[in-house]
Amino acid sequence: MAKILIVDDEEMIRSTLKDILEDEGYETDEAADGKAGLEKLKAGEYDVVLCDIKMPKMDGLELLEKGLEARPEAQFIMLSGHATIDTAVEATKKGAFDFIQKPPDLNRLLVSLRNALDKTNLVVETKTLKRKIARTKTREMVGASTAMNKIKETIDRVAPTEARVLVTGSNGTGKELVAHWLHEQSARAGGPLIEVNCAAIPSELIESELFGHEKGSFTGAYTKRTGKFEQANGGTLFLDEIGDMSLSAQAKVLRALQESRITRIGSDKSIPVDVRIVAATNKDLLGEIARGNFREDLYHRLSVILIHVPALADRREDIPSLVTHFMDEIAAEYGKPAPKMEPKALEALTQLDWTGNVRELHNVVERLFILCDKTITAQDIQDYAVPRKRS
Repeated sequence: MAKILIVDDEEMIRSTLKDILEDEGYETDEAADGKAGLEKLKAGEYDVVLCDIKMPKMDGLELLEKGLEARPEAQFIMLSGHATIDTAVEATKKGAFDFIQKPPDLNRLLVSLRNALDKTNLVVETKTLKRKIARTKTREMVGASTAMNKIKETIDRVAPTEARVLVTGSNGTGKELVAHWLHEQSARAGGPLIEVNCAAIPSELIESELFGHEKGSFTGAYTKRTGKFEQANGGTLFLDEIGDMSLSAQAKVLRALQESRITRIGSDKSIPVDVRIVAATNKDLLGEIARGNFREDLYHRLSVILIHVPALADRREDIPSLVTHFMDEIAAEYGKPAPKMEPKALEALTQLDWTGNVRELHNVVERLFILCDKTITAQDIQDYAVPRKRS
């Protein structure tokens, strides 16, 4: 049953709308001013909000803006007895679904309400579909070595909690995969998983990327930007390669973790955020602390749980299962049967150095799939998998 929140300072209008909507089969709730409406909106799940423009404590446009931050999937139908074109345009710009003059025409209101509910359902279904697609893209954690079993057991224990996790390991070992599984097995799996590669963003832009900015706050800020912390609200924020983050950004991240609030660049407005942090690095952060490149207090905030992903060379017993998994995955992607692999070829793969770890192994398996015939031989490994020495 659809749930409608009626926000209006006139009790008679609230009562009339409540009776009409409940006769139509909707569940309703009421608030007498904007502030009470926002509190109810944050506490409950409403499909549509019927909201008066002029109200005490917080007007309808402010409620619209703050309400959509709290419940982005809800649709707002604005009501006004003193409507102007400018007010309607402003409400639409702020995200209102419709704008109706008071007293509202009943048929017009019900049609708008049904259309708003259709949009709400579409938004929810789209988000659900995107989450399902994202989950199918999350690769399986392959391997039965002692190290991999320990990682899986740790994820099983830690994922359902809110504990922050620091994942360490060399490039290409699968730190991102650990972060994905921590999110997928958590109570936040229905929320977003937002990833930030701290090494790929220039130091002068990282704060805008994380916290957002207001229009005109600096040269080039032509529009307002929502930062990654806000985008991850209700979900998980994965800070990859956090060892490359500037000290200035580290200080602001620490403050955000301490207060669960952020402030956009160019604004003095504090915004509450509810995110779980998973961080990853290929650096020795304790060494970086000693060199003055990383904040010790931030390290201790991030490293409630430490998960180390070992190099592939340290878990060679996982290579055969990884090769089989990658070969089947690539075969499905290309729509062709996977070639067979001679035992000596698989043994040769197991003995290589794999300085690029699992990422390098995946690339080599794909290369073998493309270049080899129906059976991959030891000579194929020599020709296509062994790195060539520079002359």
